[in-house]
Amino acid sequence: MNNAFDNSSTGIGESEAYLDFQSKLSRVARIERPVLIVGERGTGKEISARRIHFLSERWQGPLIAVNCAALPQSLIESELFGYEKGAFTGAVQTRKGRFEEAEGGTLFLDEIGLIPLEVQEKILRVVEYGTYERVGSSLTHESDVRIVGATNADLPELCRKGLFKEDLLDRLSFEVLFLPPLRKREGDVMLLADFFASKMAFECGRDEKPAFSDEVVRKLESYSWPGNVRELKNVVERAVYRADGNLIETVDFNPFRNLFGDTFVDNDNREENNLPQEFKYELKDFSKAHEDLDISYISRALDASGGNQRIAASSLGLTYDQFRGLYRKYKNRLK
Repeated sequence: MNNAFDNSSTGIGESEAYLDFQSKLSRVARIERPVLIVGERGTGKEISARRIHFLSERWQGPLIAVNCAALPQSLIESELFGYEKGAFTGAVQTRKGRFEEAEGGTLFLDEIGLIPLEVQEKILRVVEYGTYERVGSSLTHESDVRIVGATNADLPELCRKGLFKEDLLDRLSFEVLFLPPLRKREGDVMLLADFFASKMAFECGRDEKPAFSDEVVRKLESYSWPGNVRELKNVVERAVYRADGNLIETVDFNPFRNLFGDTFVDNDNREENNLPQEFKYELKDFSKAHEDLDISYISRALDASGGNQRIAASSLGLTYDQFRGLYRKYKNRLK
């Protein structure tokens, strides 16, 4: 997989924080209850959800993943619950929803905090009573599905703002697993870097395992990794494929530097005073800063690609679907 974690990387890690997370995950996987996975972007929430599924009694059933950030809010209900023919314009035939597709298995709802309140009400009914109706139908369907949700949002705060139902949060949070960011996983950076480097070397047709110079090791271990494991994977794979030999002596944290100048923060220039003014926020404004950074990356990638979204997605290390989801989310704010 070029733009997603390799599933085998989920077992790599020796830090206390990571081993504690995996221990809690393994323990709850076998219990037939909803689970919430909370973590920053790029930490591997979907892979963790897959591990929960395959360690559970439902491992032979389907695992259906829904990225709620990639769906227009007006379509989330029909996507989850399906619809009857004629339910709305364009509904030319009856369609199953994701709950129905996940019957007997696990439904993974990524970015669950983005689900509209009216759809949250229907999910609450499924969790409480195991029933739902397709859009445009009064026929009740029974559901045998385990829900695993994931988010990087503060769901209790969303509840206080009236954006997330407290009853649903109560039902979904039988167990809440906090996936540690890479910067909190002491000692795991080079374990993962070696793994990703070996995989990339094999893909490039090289016979020997790559090695990192002391300077590169220093940079990898001192970097803050705001994009977490996903960013580490991209950085290491890029370094391996660019290297002429098996010794990795340079590493590039900012592939956009030559396109846009030294605008983005890199490992050697992280002081607050060197940040562009648009990125200077108080800690309480972290979510806004995160959104603005996403928008800046998307805008610049689109400019560099001449508006070609597939090329822009590739330049950011995203799948086309991931890029489209972010584009739809921020399109009214793009320059």
